[in-house]
Amino acid sequence: MANIGYARVSTEEQNSGPQREALIAAGCGIVHEEYASGGNRTRPVLSRLLAGIERGDTLIVVRIDRLARSLAHLLQIIDMLEARGAFFRSLSDPIDTASPQGKFTLQVLGAAAEFERALIRERTKAGLQSARAKGRIGGNPGLRAGDPAAIRKATAARAEAHLDKLNAAAPHWVPLVRRHRPQMPWEDVLRLINAQLASEEKPWRVERLMRAVRAYVREGFLPATVLLRAPRQKSDDRLPVIVAAIKGADPAITLQGICDRLEVMRERTPRGRVKWQPSSVKMLLERASRMGLL
Repeated sequence: MANIGYARVSTEEQNSGPQREALIAAGCGIVHEEYASGGNRTRPVLSRLLAGIERGDTLIVVRIDRLARSLAHLLQIIDMLEARGAFFRSLSDPIDTASPQGKFTLQVLGAAAEFERALIRERTKAGLQSARAKGRIGGNPGLRAGDPAAIRKATAARAEAHLDKLNAAAPHWVPLVRRHRPQMPWEDVLRLINAQLASEEKPWRVERLMRAVRAYVREGFLPATVLLRAPRQKSDDRLPVIVAAIKGADPAITLQGICDRLEVMRERTPRGRVKWQPSSVKMLLERASRMGLL
C-alpha cells in the first residue's frame, strides 16, 4: 500500500514545485509530474500511473482539476481505482474515497453529473424539435461538409460517451479481465462476467468484451498484456481453472454458491451432468490448490 501523488501543470514554463511539495508533505513516496493541458486526453504519465496502481494504493492530488478534465472524467478515474481496490484523495477538496464522508461527497458529485447529463439531453431534444419546426436540417454542419476538425471532435465525443458506458459496468468486468487474462481464454472470462450479472442485465458477447478491453488498454487503464493470446490448456485442467477463478473473485463464496454460479454459466460437471454438487466443487478446488491456482 502506497500513497502516490500526481502533479500537473499546463505548460513547461509553469512550476510544479508547490504541488510536489504539498504531495510529499501529505505522505506521497512517489510523485508523478506531467506537463499537459487539462483538456488533453493524451496524458501518458497519468495513463502509466493508473495502469500500475495496485490494491490498497491511494492516488493523491492537490486539487481535482489537476487530475480530471471534467466531472465525468473524474468519476471515471475513481471508478477505475475502486475496481482495482485503490483509493483517491484530493488535498484541497472534501474527497477521500477511503472515508465515509468522502464517499458521500462522491455520490453527490455523481448525482450532479447525472443531472447535468439529463439537462443536456433535454435541451438537445428541445433544440432539435424547434429546428425541425422551422425547417432547418439537424446535425453538425461541419460533419455534413466533411470538415476534418469537426470529424475529429465528433469522434472524440463518441469515444468519450463509449468510455462512460464502459465505466458504469467496469466493476463487473475489469477485475476479472485483469485477474485472468491472458491465462484464460476470452470465452471463459466472458462466462465468468455474465454469471455475475443480474437477470435483467443484457449478457456480454466476446466482441463487446474485446472492444471494451481494447478501449481501456488505449486509455492506459489496462496493460496491453491482457490482449495476448491465451495458452493452450489441457481439457481436464479447464474446470479447476474456472472454479479457482470463481473462488478468487469471491473468497467468501460457499461450495453451493460455486455450484450455482457454474449452473448459471451452463458449465457441465466432469461427468457431463448439468446439476452440480458441493462435493464435486470441493474436489476441483483441491485440485486447483495442488495446481497452484489458489
